[in-house]
Amino acid sequence: MAEPIIELKGISKSFGSNKVLDNIDLQIYRGEALGIIGPSGTGKSTILRIIAGLMEPDTGEVYIEGVKREGLIEDGKDTLGIGMVFQQAALFDSLTVEENVGFLLYQHSKLKRSRIRQLVNEKLDMVGLPGTGDLYPAELSGGMRKRVSFARAIMSNPDNPQQGTEVLLYDEPTAGLDPIASTVIEDLIRYLQSNQGACSTYAIVTHQDSTIRRTADRIVFLYQGKVQWQGKVSEIDHTTHALIRQFMSGNVSGPIQMVG
Repeated sequence: MAEPIIELKGISKSFGSNKVLDNIDLQIYRGEALGIIGPSGTGKSTILRIIAGLMEPDTGEVYIEGVKREGLIEDGKDTLGIGMVFQQAALFDSLTVEENVGFLLYQHSKLKRSRIRQLVNEKLDMVGLPGTGDLYPAELSGGMRKRVSFARAIMSNPDNPQQGTEVLLYDEPTAGLDPIASTVIEDLIRYLQSNQGACSTYAIVTHQDSTIRRTADRIVFLYQGKVQWQGKVSEIDHTTHALIRQFMSGNVSGPIQMVG
């Protein structure tokens, strides 16, 4: 079996007295689409932030291509680029779409402005938003803002290929979108996997049934801080595992206890 390109070993994380992750092991393999699902408050977004190097676990180790990460992403350099698409898009309201997508290049590269603008336009074309560079986030729909955040996440510096994005982390990318807008985002996620090349690997946190089925190949189910089940997305309709059966059916009766 291939070695994972990202591996979490014995990861635990608490916020005050609330232990959201409890000795979790998780692997991501090159070229796969991993879905991380489970009830709200079970640490799914926390796992993404730990993978991205934006948050340190209390205990446990993170390995990137077999190399143990020390500290946060800003403390060292991982051997592969990891990009993250946040749930609320996290765009700068005072910047144009072009400035948002090209932000890192404007701040941390020596590329000419005309070259950055060209690269931004290429990424906007890729996510289906040509000609939107001069608009501001407030002028965009929710689905369009999500796509701008995708364009920003896959932006790379051609003069420094090592800074390119090889793994994308999606934190509920279809949350708050209508079914049609969700389908557009789901199709885009798969398109970027198959056509972007370097971004062929991703992990996605989602609650939406259609997004689980259309964007994931393998599923990890979290509950009470632990991985309770994992398997292929094609297995979720046939497993007898009580947690999965309740979660996918939306039944209020079962082993998953709602809080509040």
